[in-house]
Amino acid sequence: MITLDFIRHGEPEGGRRYRGSRIDDPLSERGWQQMWQAVGTRCHWDLVVSSPLQRCLAFAQAVGERHVLPVQVEPTFQEVGFGRWEGLTPEEVRQQDPEGHAAFYRDPVRCRPEGAEDLLHFGQRVAKGYQRLVKEAADRRVLVVAHAGVIRAALGHVLQAPAAAWYRVKVDNAGISRFLHQEGRDQLLFHNRPRLE
Repeated sequence: MITLDFIRHGEPEGGRRYRGSRIDDPLSERGWQQMWQAVGTRCHWDLVVSSPLQRCLAFAQAVGERHVLPVQVEPTFQEVGFGRWEGLTPEEVRQQDPEGHAAFYRDPVRCRPEGAEDLLHFGQRVAKGYQRLVKEAADRRVLVVAHAGVIRAALGHVLQAPAAAWYRVKVDNAGISRFLHQEGRDQLLFHNRPRLE
């Protein structure tokens, strides 16, 4: 049995914007507070796995140090690339390209921002990392520090939901989703919980 707790990074410096895989802002002070409030003081895990981007990795390393846990970087859990939208706020994108912004949320598979990573390819990348982690982390409890897109793709993988539906799922900063892998079967136990008990 393997328990996988996926937590989205807290608020980065600069607030809400499309960062994707190229913008690597650190967590803000508020972002750090969100993360520590979400995980609490108890140690729930045997291993910490993180996206290589600093808005995830810095906290993963801090948890590892606090609880003396190994920390593993997983490149497949890096955020989806948003192409020319990266660095822009949603308001800026809506002002610059209102039709493209609306089309993206209607059909995020076929209406990608210019230069963005293919969403199906991204989903395959995350699924590959998820499956590898399940195989390598047998009988362990794992904290995965990642991104909203990664959590949506993991939900899509476990629930067998099409990529076109992923952006219907809200993922808050520091929101936690728990998956259970047991007897070759994956289950979602909860999604977007604000804190662990």
